[in-house]
Amino acid sequence: MIDILRQVVFAFFLLAGLFIQITAVLGVNRFRFSMNRLHPAGMSDTLGLMLMALAAAVYAGFEPVTLKILLIVALFWITSPVCSHLLGRLIRETDEKHFETEAKEWKP
Repeated sequence: MIDILRQVVFAFFLLAGLFIQITAVLGVNRFRFSMNRLHPAGMSDTLGLMLMALAAAVYAGFEPVTLKILLIVALFWITSPVCSHLLGRLIRETDEKHFETEAKEWKP
């Protein structure tokens, strides 16, 4: 009974992560401007890969490898937003010509 429940939770996490990854690919291909593409790419890193890594942790059970998988999830949660932020700053600094025409800034 426990094995069936574990497989159901594993399948849920894996399918949810796969759904997030597919929608992120569609979102990246939908947008023209690179600054708009950062959001689906960043979300797929943090949420989709986290769900897939949690699926792997559930599948492995309470083993030492589960701790390693959870450390990988923590690493993704720390590095992915920082990477997206730095890419956004790089785009803003280097693409001034297209940035003003493609993106709208909020001005208080």
